[in-house]
Amino acid sequence: MTNIGAGEIIYDLRKKIQEVKSELNQLGSISDIPELITSANLLRSNEYLSKVNDKKTMLISAYATYSESLEELLLSVFEIQKDLKEILKEQSSMIFEQSKKKSKAKLKTRKK
Repeated sequence: MTNIGAGEIIYDLRKKIQEVKSELNQLGSISDIPELITSANLLRSNEYLSKVNDKKTMLISAYATYSESLEELLLSVFEIQKDLKEILKEQSSMIFEQSKKKSKAKLKTRKK
């Protein structure tokens, strides 16, 4: 098991994703202000779209890191599962060997 703190990393990434989503929602939507001329409204729209684009880029980056961390965590789980299967096989074979020895011992005592 290589990633002991993977759960904490995933929690932090999930928190970051929620923060960026919240910031994106706070931006709301843009609407023209009738009192301003067209070029001023276009500048406002451009600024708004730039902010939205930055937030969405941050969100995509956070999701990418989050999914990578989840993949690493999943790999650790699969490694643990594989190790547990091996342990189970070893224990089963040990139990089987012990039961064979006991049955042989019983047969020897019966023959005497």
